[in-house]
Amino acid sequence: MNATDRFLRFFLSRFIRRGSVTFTTASGASFTCGDGTGLPVAVRFTTPEAERHLLTDPELALGETYTHGTFVVEKGTITDLLAIAMDQPDLLPRWGKLQWWGRYFARHIQQFNPRGRARRNVERHYDLDGRLYSLFLDADMQYSCAYFETPDTTLDDAQLAKKRHVAAKLGVKPGHRVLDIGCGWGGLGLYLAEMTGATVTGVTLSEEQFGVANARAGEQGLSDRARFLLQDYRDTPGPFERIVSVGMFEHVGVDYYDTYFSHCAELLTDDGVMVLHAIGRPEGPGITNPWIAKYIFPGGYIPALSEVLPAIERAGLLVTDVEILRLHYAETIKAWRERFLARREEAAKLYDERFVRMWEFYLSASEMSFRKQNGMVFQIQLAKRQDAVPLTRDYIGREEQRLRAIEATRRPALRMAGE
Repeated sequence: MNATDRFLRFFLSRFIRRGSVTFTTASGASFTCGDGTGLPVAVRFTTPEAERHLLTDPELALGETYTHGTFVVEKGTITDLLAIAMDQPDLLPRWGKLQWWGRYFARHIQQFNPRGRARRNVERHYDLDGRLYSLFLDADMQYSCAYFETPDTTLDDAQLAKKRHVAAKLGVKPGHRVLDIGCGWGGLGLYLAEMTGATVTGVTLSEEQFGVANARAGEQGLSDRARFLLQDYRDTPGPFERIVSVGMFEHVGVDYYDTYFSHCAELLTDDGVMVLHAIGRPEGPGITNPWIAKYIFPGGYIPALSEVLPAIERAGLLVTDVEILRLHYAETIKAWRERFLARREEAAKLYDERFVRMWEFYLSASEMSFRKQNGMVFQIQLAKRQDAVPLTRDYIGREEQRLRAIEATRRPALRMAGE
């Protein structure tokens, strides 16, 4: 073994203490780390540069070297490797903690999201070729955590259940004005317009989503009740009886939480209700993984509840309900990953093999962060008055049953919504 090989063995053996991973270096040396339990995985470095990159910046390097093809999984899959790596006693390699602290102190710069930068960040991810997302999302193009009512629920049914669950918490009535902040491809807004008789305004910074959402509203005959705007939420005027935001808050940035909730409070009527659905971190304030920030979600950040609740309080809003969805996102992303890999050749034709590896790593790492590191999704219900929602949570189940009955009469149309 040369010096780099010995350093690799020394550091990796102290990080990987569970499972079994065999490493082969660029020089041909081989060693195994872990306690030998579970599915064995074998990987290989193809260049000394990849080895040095892992030693100097492990959080960034693993995704980069796999994407570039200089770190190859020879036995098992990258998902299997990440399942082991994210199930270790230490959340990250000890030799990478110095970079972590440096990034923590610089996170306000990384999450600086004025209007222009926010739009550019959105373009980097959501304005990719629309055909890419159709490879792995459900028919309604829901790109957020689904709600699995039973273990064998299909992805399409789980996404429909998510929309129903959120709608039930909102308690939307006919004629209500609803704001959907970060409306995606329009699925939730169209559901609310069709199922409840509300008038929905959706806002997005993605031109791709803006075009698709409005086209879908026209195709479904809902243009009079659902309109979608290419607009920053900070520029949206009110008022609204209901506000919903699903999967957008992760792009706001910690320095903008006060702005976000203060504006929502201004937009919400005195008897209004808001539901915020977002990914959360369980261990307190942290940073965005540097690989995710560089290649997938620039400017993005998963907040801790301890960062969100104070901003809600300062805005003068009342928390009327909090629900934590634990493994629902792990199951959602597992379905996305399996569907994406089943059509990886089509994805490679849209982009290239490097892009496929990048997205395989992204989906695998995201799934394991929920499955192994206690990532979760929170749904916070907010209001200005204590009596804005019923006294007990029973109404959520009753409203879901009512919506389910309406869906049963329109199921074929719902199934075709994203086609």
